[in-house]
Amino acid sequence: MTKDVIALTPKMPDVWALMTSLYAGGSELDLSAAAEGAVVQLHGPGGRPLVSVEAPVLVQVPGEAERLLGQAMETPFWWTEARASTAVPEAERLAGVVCGRLNALLGGATWPSGAASTEVVDVSAVPSAGAGQPAVDVVTEHAAVVLIDRPVVALTSWLAEIMRTAVASRRSLQIVTPPGVRLTPAARTTLARVPNRWVVQDPECGYYDGLSGAVLRWRDGAFSPASAADGTTAVATAFTRPSGGPADGSTGGSESGPAGEEAPGRQLVVALRTVHRADDRLLLGGALEAAWKALTGAAPAGWGTAEPVNLPWSPRQLTDLARERAPEPSQLIVVGAPERPATATVRVTRTTKGVEEDAVLTLGYTAGEEPPLDRIEALADTLVREHGLRTMLTSVRVARADLTTAPRLEGPPLPATFTLGPDDVHAIGLDHARRPPVEIRPEHLGPTARPALHYPLGDGTDTEAWGRLQQLTAHLRRDRSRPSAPARQG
Repeated sequence: MTKDVIALTPKMPDVWALMTSLYAGGSELDLSAAAEGAVVQLHGPGGRPLVSVEAPVLVQVPGEAERLLGQAMETPFWWTEARASTAVPEAERLAGVVCGRLNALLGGATWPSGAASTEVVDVSAVPSAGAGQPAVDVVTEHAAVVLIDRPVVALTSWLAEIMRTAVASRRSLQIVTPPGVRLTPAARTTLARVPNRWVVQDPECGYYDGLSGAVLRWRDGAFSPASAADGTTAVATAFTRPSGGPADGSTGGSESGPAGEEAPGRQLVVALRTVHRADDRLLLGGALEAAWKALTGAAPAGWGTAEPVNLPWSPRQLTDLARERAPEPSQLIVVGAPERPATATVRVTRTTKGVEEDAVLTLGYTAGEEPPLDRIEALADTLVREHGLRTMLTSVRVARADLTTAPRLEGPPLPATFTLGPDDVHAIGLDHARRPPVEIRPEHLGPTARPALHYPLGDGTDTEAWGRLQQLTAHLRRDRSRPSAPARQG
């Protein structure tokens, strides 16, 4: 298992400050570089891995430290993450000293707050155990297993790199956490992809899947579902137990995170797909920005390829990155201002149709707030006229307003509206598309000569909306020209 310690400093950790901190264990330690120089590893006697320190990240987006750590920090600040192997007791103290010395030199704070120290750690007695790195705890033929204990598991650059390595080696990524841990939307999206898995420790059943509730057993080098007596998949009691008490009885790891258990709020989920012509004038992110402004009154605050999200919002920089990575797809994370919980995952793909953007924007509302469903039709019209909308599906679900996911049963999102762009309406045929076999009257959006169709499905609480959506999509696909599928919602 690994233990994370993070230094949050107002000044950049320069080479001198980093070297002073890295030698907190004395000159007996060996240093090595990994991940093309982005990670420095400290090794004890015999090459035993003790601590890995990631390259400092300049965070310019307000609210990221509070969102991920429950710790307020004025922007801009530098985020330096140290990861210690808990197989060696001295390693955890060494990680705390590395970050504590950075704070002593540069100011700022350490998370967890009690981990910081400036004392020298004696590592001379650490036993040798071969080479490696304190990153992946178990690697088998089928899985890369990582044990994490922090309030909120985010899609950090470290975790994203492990995921890419696992995919390249045809292994599943399996993250094991205590029961009080929650996932950010980006981490949830990653772990929801087959064959990845969120494994939650549980005193009653041992382990269960934090997204499906299936009881898990370690077999053949990976966690997999256990069967009940009748042959069906067993479901953990903890997964279906109603939440209650502070933090649902969980502490979120060694230090309490951003808000404990809260009264169920609601989330508005907007999944949209746009297609653009691939030329030098292309500017990505416009549809997502329009949606953000329509639903929150402000543009996104920041974007990045991992968490913490560190770059101020810039469609131009986002486009430049996607162009540099083409023809490989780009996976991006976008966040809003702290006042309104909002985050999006974006996938940019180069296809024969052009450049496709699939974005899933999720916004959080407390129990007393109403999601702004009355703004969706006007938003759809704007996206049709100005941003090349192909499809948009909006839905509402009962879930945490802070957008994190706890290892508890959540109801599915209930569809509210579906918008079909003008290209697919034209391919299917306007007469066919506007006459679905359900009591739905679609609104015509965009230019009259080549309209899009906007289908109201429900108010976000009507469970019959799923049936209407299924009948609608089946009707639209009867034509030889199938419309673009709605972007997948988490």
